[in-house]
Amino acid sequence: MSKELVGKSVEELAPLIEKREVSSLELTQAVLDHAETLNHTVNAYISFTRQQAEETAEKVDKEIAAGHYRGMYHGIPMGIKDNLYFKNEVTTMASKIHRNFVSDYDATIIAKMREAGIVFTGKLNMHEYAWGITNNNPHFGACRNPWNLERIPGGSSGGSGAAIAADMSVATLGTDTAGSIRIPSSACGIVGLKPTHGRVSKYGCFPLAWSLDHIGPMTKTVRDAAGLLEIIAGYDPNDPTSVNAPVSQYTAALTGDVSNLVIGVNEEYFFKNVDAGVEKLVRDAIQSLVDQGARVEEVSIPSLKYAEYAEMITILSEAAAIHHRDLLKRPDDFGSDIRLLFELGEIPSAVDYLQAQQLRRQIKQDFQKIFEKVNVLMAPTLPLIVPNIGDNEAVINGEKVDLIDHIIRFTGPGNLSGLPALTVPCGLHDGMPVGLQIFGPALEEGIVLNAGYAVEKTNPLKGKKPGLVGSV
Repeated sequence: MSKELVGKSVEELAPLIEKREVSSLELTQAVLDHAETLNHTVNAYISFTRQQAEETAEKVDKEIAAGHYRGMYHGIPMGIKDNLYFKNEVTTMASKIHRNFVSDYDATIIAKMREAGIVFTGKLNMHEYAWGITNNNPHFGACRNPWNLERIPGGSSGGSGAAIAADMSVATLGTDTAGSIRIPSSACGIVGLKPTHGRVSKYGCFPLAWSLDHIGPMTKTVRDAAGLLEIIAGYDPNDPTSVNAPVSQYTAALTGDVSNLVIGVNEEYFFKNVDAGVEKLVRDAIQSLVDQGARVEEVSIPSLKYAEYAEMITILSEAAAIHHRDLLKRPDDFGSDIRLLFELGEIPSAVDYLQAQQLRRQIKQDFQKIFEKVNVLMAPTLPLIVPNIGDNEAVINGEKVDLIDHIIRFTGPGNLSGLPALTVPCGLHDGMPVGLQIFGPALEEGIVLNAGYAVEKTNPLKGKKPGLVGSV
C-alpha cells in the first residue's frame, strides 16, 4: 500500500484523505520512508523534518475527523526548496555562508501553505543560492536525475524536480529566475508553472535577482499545479512587486476544451537550433491540440534576438549586488561556479544594465502584441537533453554547445517578460523526458494551465516513470 500511495498525485490522494480512507499520518510516513530510502541515491533532500511532519499530520487527521477539511492540499506532505524561510528553522540556501541561517518569520507562501494544512517533510536540494542550472552542489552534493542517475536534474530547483519524479514528495514549489522551475520540471518529466511576475509573493524567499524572481508549483499533474497556485497566489503588501489582482479558481479552468484555442508558434527563435528528437515531440504535442480543434498561427517576436543579452546582464548585475559584501569578505566560501558568476556580475556598467531594461521593455511589448491575436505561445522548454553531472557542455544534433547558454535560451524570455509559462511533459527521447512550454498573457494562468491539461490528457509519457521508482 505504501508504494501505491507515494506514487499518487494530489488529485488522487485528496479524496482519500477527505473521506478518511487514508490518513495524513499514514501518507506522510510512507513518503518519508520512501524518500529517506532513496535519498542516498538521488540526494533530493538536504534535510528531513520527520518529527515535525508526523506531529503536523496527526493534528491534520484530528481536524479532518472533526469535519474541518480545508481543501485539496489538506494533509498532503511535501518537501520545500531550501531558500524559502521557515520561522525558527534553518534555511541554508544550499550554501556554506548561510548554512546555519535561521529566520524569525515564515515566508508568506509558507504561511499560506500552513493555513491550507500542508505537511512539510524537509528541505530540498538546490543549486547554491539558486544561481545555476545543474544542482551540482559543492556543499551538499549533486542531486541526480531519477530517469538517469548519471545526468543532472536541471536547476536551480533540481531537488524539487527530482523529488517529484522519484515520488519523494507529493508536490512542491520551485523558484525561477531564468528557468529554475521549468528547466528541472522538463528534465525530470513533471509539471512546472512559473506564474505571472507578482502573482505569488516572494516575501521570505532569498532573492537571486529581484526583478526576475518567481515562485511556482512543481507537481505530478496540471490539476495539482492549479490547486497549489490557488493556495499560494494573491497580493502581499510585504512584497513590493506583488500584484493586487483577484485569485482565480484555476482548477475550474481545466476543461480540456481547446476547440477555440489559437496557438502561436515562433519559428525564428523558439525552434532554432533545437535537438531533432526534442523538436519532433514538441511539434507532435502541438499537433495533438490541433487534432482537438486548436489552430496554429505563426508569430514574430523580433526583439527576442536580444533576450539572452538582456537576461544575462540583468541577472548577473542584480545577483552580484545582493552578494557583493560576501564576495568581498569571504569569496572562498562560495562554490567556484557561482563565485565566477558573481565576479562577472561586477563587470556590467549602469549603462549596460539600463540598456538591458530598455530591451526588456521592448520584449514585453512584442509579447503583448502577439497575444492580441493568439491565446498562447508554444515552444520547447529546453532545446536539448540534459547532460551528465559535471559536464559543462550539452549536445544538440551531434554538436557540443555550452550548457548554461543553451539551457536557459527558451526559458529566459518568460522571466524578462514576467508572463506565465508552464512546462508539461510531451514524451521521452532516448529515455529522457522532454517538456513543452506554454506561455500566456499576464495573469491568464488559467488559459495556460488548460492548454497544458489538454496535452496531459493525451498521456505523452504513456504511464512511464523512472526505473528507479519501480525498483524500491
